Amino acid sequence: MLALGMFVFELRTLPYQSMQHSKDYRWASNDRVGKPPAYQFLGEGETSIQLVGTLYPAITGGHISLLAVELMADDGRAWPLIEGPAKYLGCISSIRWSTTHAEFFSDGAARKIDFTLSLKRVDESLTAMFGDLNKQASELLGSAVI
Repeated sequence: MLALGMFVFELRTLPYQSMQHSKDYRWASNDRVGKPPAYQFLGEGETSIQLVGTLYPAITGGHISLLAVELMADDGRAWPLIEGPAKYLGCISSIRWSTTHAEFFSDGAARKIDFTLSLKRVDESLTAMFGDLNKQASELLGSAVI
């Protein structure tokens, strides 16, 4: 399903039911007399991802999985987020983590736990991280000793 750092979201850990992915773009406006504002594209804005799911600890993941994600968020680091087989979504930091416990057993343990994990991308774009790969390959070939 999804991997955040070394934590894998799957049916046995934290199976999310929905994933919302949003990306903003920045535009500056300049007011003009007698004309509509002029706009200039400034580039990408924030990218955010929200995972929403429900756990049934007797069937799916439970408190250990919740604790693992909470500890990763408490650490304050950015983790690589990979969707499916190999779609890189960037280095992501946890912004908000919430859980709702409901339908309790007689010992007070929750039968059902709803969770929401809000994430933000905090790294540069892939182009900024890796640069011009064609140029790098040409430089490597040029420096190779034959």
